Amino acid sequence: MIEKKDFGKTGNGETTYLFTMTNANGMKVSITNFGGIITHLFVPDKNGKTDDVVLGFDSLDGYLGDVPYFGAIIGRYGNRIAEGKFELNGEEYNLAINNEPNNLHGGNEGFDKVIWNYKTIEDENKPGLKLTYLSKDGEEGFPGNLSVAVVYYLTNDNEIIIEYEAETDKPTVCNLTNHSYFNLKDGGKSKILDHILKINSGKITPVNENLIPGRSYLDVENTPFNFTEPKKIGADINSDHEQIIRAGGYDHNFALNGKENEMKFAAKVYEPVTGRILEVYTTEPGIQLYSSNFLDGSLKGKNNIVYDKRCAFCLETQHYPDSPNNPEFPSTVLNPGEKYRTTTIYKFSAAEY
Repeated sequence: MIEKKDFGKTGNGETTYLFTMTNANGMKVSITNFGGIITHLFVPDKNGKTDDVVLGFDSLDGYLGDVPYFGAIIGRYGNRIAEGKFELNGEEYNLAINNEPNNLHGGNEGFDKVIWNYKTIEDENKPGLKLTYLSKDGEEGFPGNLSVAVVYYLTNDNEIIIEYEAETDKPTVCNLTNHSYFNLKDGGKSKILDHILKINSGKITPVNENLIPGRSYLDVENTPFNFTEPKKIGADINSDHEQIIRAGGYDHNFALNGKENEMKFAAKVYEPVTGRILEVYTTEPGIQLYSSNFLDGSLKGKNNIVYDKRCAFCLETQHYPDSPNNPEFPSTVLNPGEKYRTTTIYKFSAAEY
C-alpha cells in the first residue's frame, strides 16, 4: 500500500510529496521526492512494537536548510573528492569546496536538494517508489547529462531494497548512496554506543587529516576498526588511534569482502534493549561507517528530539572516497553506452539478546 500526501513547498514555491509504504507486518517507510529522503522508518521490536528508527524532521522546512543529509539520496558523487577536483580523459574538472578543503556528497546542491520526478509501483507484496532526475552537464561542475533512477521497495520480509541506475552522454564519475542515520533503540534520543556491530571487512582505507584516503589499506586486526566479530560501536570509539582522533570517531570506508557487483553481506547491527536487528547487503565494494561525530545538539528533529553527537550511525554503501583521483580503487567512471547499476538491501528483524 502506498499513501501520497503534500509535504510542503520549497523556497521556489515547488510542491513536494511524501509517500508512505506499509507492509503486511506493520513496517512503514515514508519517502519524499525532495532529495529522495527517507523521513520516517517504523520497525517492529522484539515485542512487536513499532517505532521510528531514523533521524529526520517532521516537515519539509527542516530539510531545506544546511542539514547533514538526513535520509537523502547522495550524488552525483557520495563521499569526498580531494580539493574538489579530478581529471578525466586529460581534462580537469573543478567542483565546489563545500567541506573544506574537499567536495562532499555532490557539492552545494547535490541530489539531496533537488526535486525528483516520481512514479509509484503498486504491488501488494513489494510496493515501490521510482524517483528519476536528470543532472545536466556541468551541474555542480560534473561533466555529462546524467540520467538517474532510484527505486525504493518495501517487502513483506521487512526489507528496504534500493536500486540505483544511471546513464550519461559524456564520460563522468558517479557514486550514489543513501545517507540514513539510524538509531534502532529510540530514533536518536540516546547514543548508539551500545549497538552491536559486525562488518564484513578486514581492511579500511585510512584517511589523512582532511579525511581523504591514500593509496594504501589498513588491516583492521588489532585496531578500533575490527568489527569482524560483533562488538559495541562504543567499545573503541574513544581510542587514541590516529584514525579515530582525525575523524572524531568513525567516519571511514570499509573495503568489503566479496566481489564488486555481486550481492553480499556487508554489515549487521543489533540493539540489545529492543532486539531490533539491521542487516545490510550490497553490490557495492565499500561501506562507510559514520558515528554522527559532527552532530552537536544544535538540531531538533522529529518530536523535538535533540540530535547530539553519536546519537546515530550511518552505513553508506558506496564506491570508495576520492576514487576519481585514485586509480588503484574500484573505478567510478561512467562512459556513454554503459549503465551504472547498484543495489543495496536494508533488512530488519528482531530477536531476544
